[in-house]
Formats: sequence, structure tokens, C-alpha cells
Amino acid sequence: ILKLNAMATILREQRYKDGAINFDTKEVKFILDDNAKPIGVYTKEAKEANFLIEEFMLLANKSVAEHIGKVKERKKAKTFVYRVHDEPNPEKLGTFVQFVAKLGYKIKTTSRKTLADSFNKLFVDIEGKGEQNMIDSIAIRTMSKAYYSTDNIGHYGLGFSYYTHFTSPIRRYPDLMVHRLLTKYATGGRSVSPVKYEELCEQCSDAEQTAAQAERASIKYKQVEFMGERMGQEFDGTISGVTEWGLYVEINENKCEGMIPMRELDDDFYDFDEKAYCLTGRRYHKKYSLGDPIRIKVARANLERKQLDFALVE
Repeated sequence: ILKLNAMATILREQRYKDGAINFDTKEVKFILDDNAKPIGVYTKEAKEANFLIEEFMLLANKSVAEHIGKVKERKKAKTFVYRVHDEPNPEKLGTFVQFVAKLGYKIKTTSRKTLADSFNKLFVDIEGKGEQNMIDSIAIRTMSKAYYSTDNIGHYGLGFSYYTHFTSPIRRYPDLMVHRLLTKYATGGRSVSPVKYEELCEQCSDAEQTAAQAERASIKYKQVEFMGERMGQEFDGTISGVTEWGLYVEINENKCEGMIPMRELDDDFYDFDEKAYCLTGRRYHKKYSLGDPIRIKVARANLERKQLDFALVE
């Protein structure tokens, strides 16, 4: 295992040298009682063992995709299911570069490698800061979405020319398709219909998006349910978003996010500065900026809307 871990470290470092981007999003988990009521919230922490497994899963997926897709010159590869990821839309990328520049971060876009290095440096720089959530979510929306296809365009985020999903056939249908195709081709079977398999790929990509939306909604629901039991309680938080309709605040100890609506800031009339991501009072010039520490109390919890409202504690 120690030898494997040393190899995984080398593979990981090489991936980043080759231009892989490290989108390391934090997973929110709940401790539930016997009635599925949340009694605790924590963030799942990736450790060295996770990185070891991840690196060899990536290697397995890449190797399988190359085994079918990488053929000799003038030979045509058989139809296969690839996991592909296109390069970012230049317009979206330009908007993101401008956005982070206002917060004091620089993204270089001169080449694919400099862009990947800039993204990875940005993720390190924002770790633990108030603006982390906002930048993470906008960065993910800036990038293209990965999807399944028989047309291999490579995987931009991982920096791989060939990639598939092979390692989870008991929980993911595309992996099962890959196993069946591998078995078919290993026993001399002919190439399957690309039209039929492209339809299946589209179906799998759509189902994946639906599942991701359901997961996000369930996490938000459980957070609101958890905080609903703590009405009126005070917490330390960080301003994670600034908008013209109020402040988004993430509670430090449990990562639950809610909003202080503009109507709650009734000590002054506040103007929203979208360039500096802050609210400034006209009379007393008090300022609320992205990343600022703030003390809040839970004011409202609407389970139906999956919405949390906070009030400011002076």
C-alpha cells in the first residue's frame, strides 16, 4: 500500500504538470437520528487514502479508453462510450477572469497549461476564505459540463486524450455499458451502432444532471431542516455572497448558508457595489464585503422553499 501511495503521488503530480485542473469540491454530510432527522452536519474531508484510490481509478478509466480508442494509423476505432469534457466557453471564461480580478486574483489564459496552473493556484489561495464558496461555484459554472459520448474529444479538466467511466458498474450505467462492450470486443465481436449508443450516452448524461440537481436539493433541504431546530440561536459566519437583495452568509461551524435580506439591514440605506462586491450605507458608510466575518441569528426556515433567512446580530 505504501508503494502504491508513492506511485499515486507521482501520478497526481504528473497530471497537474500535464494541465489537469483540481476541482476539489467539499461534500456536506449529515448525522441522522433514527427518524432521519439531521442532528449534526460535517464536511467530508479527502485524505491520502482517498487520493490513492482516486488516482488508480483515473488510471484504470484512462487505460480502458485508450485500449479501445487508441488504434493504429488508418484503422478505425470501434464504437465506445467515452467520458468527455470540452474546453471552457471563451465568453464565460472572460467573465470569470474579470470577476476574480476584482477580488484580487489573477487568471492567465495564454495557454491551456497556464490556465490550468492559474485555476489550481486560485483554489489553493481561496481555501478557507469567505469568498471560497462563491468562487468555487462560479468556477464550476464557467467550465463546460462533462458528459458521455461515442465521439471522443478528450477530457479537458483531467488533461486526458482518452477517458471513460469503467470503475463503477454496480452503481453507474455507463460503466456497465463499457464492461459489456469490452467483453464483446474481447471475444471478437463487431463494432456496435454509434447512433444507438450515442442515444444511450445522451440518456445517461441527462439522468446524471437530474441526479446532481436532486442531490443539491436534498442537501439544502436537510440544512434548512437542521437550522430550523435552532431558531433564534446565534452563530459566527462569513459573508459568502453579496447581492442587491441582501447578504449570503455561511455559518462557520456547519457550512449551512442562508441570507440576510436587505430589509433586515434597517439601520441605513445600503447601496450595492457590484464591482467591489459590497454593500455600503449611505449615511453611516458602514460596509459589508465578501469574506467579512459576521454574527447572525436564525430568523426563518422555510422547508418547502429550502430557504434560510438570518438576522444580523449587532
